[in-house]
Amino acid sequence: MLQTAQIQFNPQVGKPGRNHTTVSGLLAQSADARLVVLPELANSGYNFLNRDHALSLASPVEKSEYVGILVETAKKQNQYIVSGFHEKEEDKLFNTSLFISPKGRIWKYRKIHLFMNEKQIFTRGNLGLPVFELDEYKLGMLICFDYLFPEVWRIMALKGADMIAHPSNLVTYKAFKVVPAQAVINRFFIFTTNRIGAERDITFSGRTFAVDPEGEVIAEASVAKEEILFTEIDPMQARNKMLTIKNHVLDDRFPELYGDILK
Repeated sequence: MLQTAQIQFNPQVGKPGRNHTTVSGLLAQSADARLVVLPELANSGYNFLNRDHALSLASPVEKSEYVGILVETAKKQNQYIVSGFHEKEEDKLFNTSLFISPKGRIWKYRKIHLFMNEKQIFTRGNLGLPVFELDEYKLGMLICFDYLFPEVWRIMALKGADMIAHPSNLVTYKAFKVVPAQAVINRFFIFTTNRIGAERDITFSGRTFAVDPEGEVIAEASVAKEEILFTEIDPMQARNKMLTIKNHVLDDRFPELYGDILK
């Protein structure tokens, strides 16, 4: 069994010190979880005034005080931590998800599908769709608007992912329809960790949730309250890809007939 925690809170744009303090306190309350998932851009907030504003709030992973807090906590609490991160690499900005091991190792996924004004701020992710080892299980990462594109979910399944960490800053409720469907289609667990609050003209939708391989919502947070959502799962359930006694969700595909999707 795997104990998970999803941290729903209100990152403050342009207030990194406050965000660090808030996350540190919430992580301390999540010490019993083996896997913790935080929202998208948890260190910086989301609704930047422009690219220059965003650039002023970004940092490389290796120079980030926020990342240092995550690494120290992962080691101290013997847990894996996933967090959205506002990453700078030379003159580029990436909307990144970090995966940090109990030994302090850091892996990254960079958001591929950019939403609205993100296209004027971030560079499209260039690290592909990696899957990572989490004890004897496998974890993939997607970020927010990636949810709309079935291809990325399927690639994760084909790479053996048992669960997907999905840090988000959702502003609509469309993902609440799509994500459970992807869990059924690929038969894995999904942890969509959303944020709360508002930034200028954007209000975030809260309702952090977890979904099992049957597409059932097994835990859900409130719309507007800061909270930690604890869920215990058996990741081995995701190894059963049989939708019926005669239908395997991966083996029943006919990839040779799907070429049109690449045009």
